[in-house]
Amino acid sequence: CCKLFHSPLVPSSVPRPILKRGQLSDRDTPVKVKWQKRVDGSPEQEVKVELVGVGKGVGSAQLEEIKNLLANNDQELIGDFSKPHLLPTVEGKDSGLKYISPGTLAAVLTGHFSSFMESSIVVDCRYPYEYQGGHVKGSVNLPLQRDMEEFLLEQPIVPLDASKRLILIFHCEFSVERGPKMCKFLRERDRCCHEYPQLHYPELYVLKGGYREFFFQFPSHCEPRDYRPMEHPAFKEELRKFRGQSR
Repeated sequence: CCKLFHSPLVPSSVPRPILKRGQLSDRDTPVKVKWQKRVDGSPEQEVKVELVGVGKGVGSAQLEEIKNLLANNDQELIGDFSKPHLLPTVEGKDSGLKYISPGTLAAVLTGHFSSFMESSIVVDCRYPYEYQGGHVKGSVNLPLQRDMEEFLLEQPIVPLDASKRLILIFHCEFSVERGPKMCKFLRERDRCCHEYPQLHYPELYVLKGGYREFFFQFPSHCEPRDYRPMEHPAFKEELRKFRGQSR
């Protein structure tokens, strides 16, 4: 299971679950951006990707950032080496993981990559009291390793359309410890279930800045529209209990 996430550079070039997408308000004004992106590692085959920015959702600055990142063809292949990563990545704490910005997650939630994705699963690795205090719309709360194995590996989720992707995006409060650890755990367990390099879930990402950063940038994509920190003084006993179970 070594080198779980690293892969060669490409040449320059569910049924369960059904996830809800964020709803756009009448006040939102779309801003469209189109450009070419190679998605299969072939310099000859390019496709158009369209992002529609929303006034209080994905702004023009975030769209420009995503556009610039997608224009970079030096992307690594996903875990089964079948194709490059779809989502633009940013630098994160762990060089062995793929991080995305809050703006990219907002773009995913509002369907800007739907031409290539069948579905996306946002995996919230925070403790239940944190999740109940505010979470990304449509996310699933999997705080423990046994929760992850039961939900994702006992009955693996398989795209109905084999040509489209299923991507997983992990986060915790800051995406410094719990989210990255759970992302690595899933990849390790997934590797053990297959002959290398096959995987149930070859495309995994971590949300940089975690729920805290996403909430402050895109509160309209959160429900309830609030943020409860892990060390909230009213939940000391719950914190002690779940920390014990996580060891």
